[in-house]
Amino acid sequence: MRIAQLANFYGPRSGGLRTALHALGRGYVDAGDDVLLVVPGDEDRVHEASHGRVVTLHSPLVPGTGGYRAITRLGAVADTLEAFRPDALEVSDRTTLAGFGTWARERGIGAAFVAHERVDGVLASALPGAASRTVDRLARAHAARIAERFDTIVATTAYAGAELAAAGARVRTVPLGVDLDRFHPRHADAVTRRRHAPDDVPLVVLASRLSREKRPDLAIDAVRVLRERGRPVRLVVAGAGPLARPLRRAASGLPVELLGFVSDRGAFASLLASADAVVAPGPIETFGLAALEALASGTPVVVNAVSALPEVVGDAGIAAAGTPEAFADAIQTMLARDGRSRRLEARARAVKFPWSASVARMRAVHAGSLAVVR
Repeated sequence: MRIAQLANFYGPRSGGLRTALHALGRGYVDAGDDVLLVVPGDEDRVHEASHGRVVTLHSPLVPGTGGYRAITRLGAVADTLEAFRPDALEVSDRTTLAGFGTWARERGIGAAFVAHERVDGVLASALPGAASRTVDRLARAHAARIAERFDTIVATTAYAGAELAAAGARVRTVPLGVDLDRFHPRHADAVTRRRHAPDDVPLVVLASRLSREKRPDLAIDAVRVLRERGRPVRLVVAGAGPLARPLRRAASGLPVELLGFVSDRGAFASLLASADAVVAPGPIETFGLAALEALASGTPVVVNAVSALPEVVGDAGIAAAGTPEAFADAIQTMLARDGRSRRLEARARAVKFPWSASVARMRAVHAGSLAVVR
């Protein structure tokens, strides 16, 4: 097959979306497919990568997103696709690129929309003062437009696909995966751990983009609650974003270390494997790759109960209500479990999510769409 992937909000630090696109692309290439990835950037360029040919189009910055860009030159995207002549189109964007579902249908090309986020959650986070009825109405209208443009809808979890299913779309669930070799308990390192916490103090890690919808403040406030209870803990925050400065101020005087974005993947894997627990406080997470990477590293996770993460972590994590007290309670409960048992349970959960399974299921989606249009 010739598979074209389109995505916005992709960059050097775009986390889960970038990881997913690259992992799927490598899987497609390894299966013998030709792969094209079209993404925004600070200049026009084309390069070959292990996950296919990457076409970067110069695109404007989106205000308030901490450096994300969105493609506005839709003619350039269409020209790139026409030259590539895809059999299947995979669109991971709800904004400027969503119209290419119709473009593909008009040309007899199978097109799949991949839901990496929920509009209702994004709107509620971006418009905190808006009435819930307004948010629901806007989300339903958007979901209906997506459902009209794409015959195939893919969601990474049931939570991610719920608003599209409510709009009448037939949603196929394809969980993302994890690199089970890169993220492994063997990468735990005493030197790494002691760099961040004394041997007798639990090390908790938050690996997240520092933005409003991720709720990193919950993790910091949970540490404050634990300190008030006389429970020693050290929180290390790995991530960057628009809230970095206010979070640094909020963490003043607390046992919190902000590392910024950790570009060294080996160092990041070692940090996850060396921690006693990882927290994922985001209430609108639709999958949570960092949480799955933590599990693969043998580290259990405390997650927000209203997100998709309880689906992903299962019994290898604890779901907490979105309050500092609830997260503090869950961290205490997790740390009280037998260390060896909680690590074995975490790894056992992660091995159920190899990237090979994600690739196989997405290829089946594309092959099915291709059969229908032909």
